[in-house]
Amino acid sequence: MRQGASLARVLEAAEGVQGRAAARVVLALAQAAAELSAVIARPSIEGRLGAATGAANVDGDAQRKLDLIAEDLCRSALQGAGVGPYLSEETEAPTVLDPAGTVAVAIDPLDGSSNIDVNGVIGTIFSVLPARGPDAATSFFQSGRAQIAAGFFMYGPQTTLVVSLGQGVDVFTLDRSAGEFLRVEQGMRIPQGTPEYAINASNHRHWREAVRNYIDDCLRGADGPHGKTYNMRWAGSLVADGYRIFNRGGIFLYPADGRKGYEQGRLRLLYEASPIAFLAEQAGGAATDGERPILDIVPHRPHERAPLVMGSADKVERVRRYYQDVELTRAEPVGLSGARA
Repeated sequence: MRQGASLARVLEAAEGVQGRAAARVVLALAQAAAELSAVIARPSIEGRLGAATGAANVDGDAQRKLDLIAEDLCRSALQGAGVGPYLSEETEAPTVLDPAGTVAVAIDPLDGSSNIDVNGVIGTIFSVLPARGPDAATSFFQSGRAQIAAGFFMYGPQTTLVVSLGQGVDVFTLDRSAGEFLRVEQGMRIPQGTPEYAINASNHRHWREAVRNYIDDCLRGADGPHGKTYNMRWAGSLVADGYRIFNRGGIFLYPADGRKGYEQGRLRLLYEASPIAFLAEQAGGAATDGERPILDIVPHRPHERAPLVMGSADKVERVRRYYQDVELTRAEPVGLSGARA
């Protein structure tokens, strides 16, 4: 299919019952994303879109006006898209949109809420799974490898869709004059070897030893074991930091750390870490929790959290070795002198 083809035209090639069902979901969300993009671009005459509503989502995060607008748009768009079980960051428990729906959707309607009022990049992240089991929750208790499709929309200078139906990653941009998403890149691949990392360095004192050792070695630059001078980037939005990695390479880390509530990581597995991991592997990269592939993890709770280390496969593997080295060091026997044997 040619570059510049519309999203609808590209998705016509989706194969199988599940592939076609996933295509319907992506098209429905694209419509919601176009509407949300228009809302974001309008002057906030009735008040700031990033203002807190006074409520909180199930994870305790303050809900903002735009969070609720995004939730309403995404949910409404999916009502007629053949979606059965539906899970959102903004809802406490999974629900069923269509009892006859053959797919389940897990979604973060608005990633990066803290960036709203500073005109930073925000986005929508989604995962499409086969609908299974007798109740709404069961469909979400399967590993990320069961995903039929995953993607994210990014609302910045352009409104962009990064998506995969399991046969590589394509990138689309919203053509506002035509009112449709057009493909701008086919078969996106994450570059290898880029000396760049994304992490919130203010949490250095809370990190586990393996993460701290890896970043400290990056900071040592050409004099350290990596032999290169590294740049650090951090936008505070998973879609923004992730998209930069997909384009330029490098590594993104949002690890577990010692703070209360961060012991198992902070990102939600089902609608943040897992779809991003699906895209990363489809683009030739990798994604782990530091040690295990994210896509091998089976969730046990709808809003379960997970650490995420994602990006160029060589760098993700190197971080895994840092975790492994720490465990090996701790396991070494200690001699009578107190020194490691």
